[in-house]
Amino acid sequence: MAVLSCSFTLSPRVLNPYSSFECRPDPDFSTAPIGDKPRLASSRRVTASSLYAGGISSRGLSSLIFCFPPNFVRQLSIKARRNSSNIGVAQIVAASWSNGPAPDSPFLAAAASAQAAAAAVNATATNDGAAVEGCIDNGSVQIGGSDNSTTTFLSSDGSITVHAGERLGRGIVADAITTPVVNTATYFFKLYGVMFHVILLQEKRRQSFKYGRYGNPTTVVAEEKISALEGAESTLIMASGMCASIVMLMTLVPAGGHMVSTTDCYRKTRMFIENFLPKMGISVTVIDPADVDGLEAALNKNKVSLFFTESPTNPFLRCVDIERVSKLCHSKGALVCIDGTFATPLNQKALALGADLVLHSATKFIGGHNDVLAGCISGPEKLITEIRTLHHILGGTLNPNAAYLIIRGMKTLHLRVQQQNSTALRMAQVLEAHPRVRRVYYPGLPSHPEHEIAKQQMTGFGGVVSFEVDGDLMTTIKFVDALKIPYIATSFGGCESMVDQPAIMSYWDLSQAERRKYGIEDNLVRFSFGVEDFEDLKADVLQALETI
Repeated sequence: MAVLSCSFTLSPRVLNPYSSFECRPDPDFSTAPIGDKPRLASSRRVTASSLYAGGISSRGLSSLIFCFPPNFVRQLSIKARRNSSNIGVAQIVAASWSNGPAPDSPFLAAAASAQAAAAAVNATATNDGAAVEGCIDNGSVQIGGSDNSTTTFLSSDGSITVHAGERLGRGIVADAITTPVVNTATYFFKLYGVMFHVILLQEKRRQSFKYGRYGNPTTVVAEEKISALEGAESTLIMASGMCASIVMLMTLVPAGGHMVSTTDCYRKTRMFIENFLPKMGISVTVIDPADVDGLEAALNKNKVSLFFTESPTNPFLRCVDIERVSKLCHSKGALVCIDGTFATPLNQKALALGADLVLHSATKFIGGHNDVLAGCISGPEKLITEIRTLHHILGGTLNPNAAYLIIRGMKTLHLRVQQQNSTALRMAQVLEAHPRVRRVYYPGLPSHPEHEIAKQQMTGFGGVVSFEVDGDLMTTIKFVDALKIPYIATSFGGCESMVDQPAIMSYWDLSQAERRKYGIEDNLVRFSFGVEDFEDLKADVLQALETI
């Protein structure tokens, strides 16, 4: 919350609070520091704070009514801790009225108390040359780490997706309900003492993004919202899910090291692991998602740095026993990173189950509207800081406008995922019972090989169902083309239903025999259910099956 600061014009001879009155939606930092007398000019913006600082008597302020917003004391203390300089009564709404309250008015007393409180916070924050806690004031927008403790009153994931990172804890001073988009490539330092501030920054005694590749206050809100949902100390958001995967792998697996992955996974992830990691001398053991014995053998045979897998996997939705593999890997000194994109942070808490890191393609369910590319990694501060360091070098920075779309999308995440969970489970049951469907892959079905594991570690089974129709390549094409509601597209997790045929969409460059090595048959279909009405989707799928 930021209150409005008022500005008006000063004549060289007469203080006239009525002329050129203007209310600004952000604090003004163009005035002299507290304690310096303002230089009067023919046209100069002055705040209530500078009036006090310049020694204007209470009589001179008698024509001003100070209007305090609700919860002013609490919110002032929060913001003062971040801004700590030039705020005080500068952020109080000062409305100009003739024949205002007398000098002993409670409004003036409250204003004076507010100024004293802000000054006390300022003195504490800057004592012994210490940096302002988590912020640096860069003009009208203030940046700073939000107080994650403010989300403790949110008892459900649904409330967290709406309010975390924003309600009482947003690091941007603005009284807008929605988080502002800070479109900037770099950040400036104050003219005075600039070298001192830069030195503090380099010594990590003061926080500033300094440059757009190193962070953005809008992006921080998205990161903190995801952290709250995952129960993580820190989150790093990047330009795409693949960007997040690659930076994570390059950070945690040293040159000449060894890692373990699984057979079923996103093809581009497999391509990077198989084709690019060996160029850095990194060897890889690939196991079946359920092969815990194979994982243990790899850990005993090699000095494994990382076990990286999806759960559920793409496209067969295989599930890894996260708690079991985490204990096994940790006993051998290996880290565990789970790609939980298909699960979402609502259906599965990988960190609580023992994983060190959880990764998402935020393009999918987290964004949820098919309008933004993003990826994120959550985990302990130490590991995320290591990954962030390489990320700052390589780039792959998320645009703040994209970060805003992630924030907006997450506010309906719980509503969307509830609908998608329900529709996918019911449709999986319908498909499994249909005579024109050979096999259905969905962890919510008892026929799924890891159904019991999924029940233990997931609260919902996701919105994607894979299945094989009773037919060949052309028969499957006919079925897909007969569908009227879903888009034929290669993504998933959005409001709109989407369908694709992996043999064509993702593996067509391989021969049929090569595709079968990965379990990709010509009749395989991956269906991502959106938020449309279940009965409409059911009718559409059934009519399309009738065409074959």
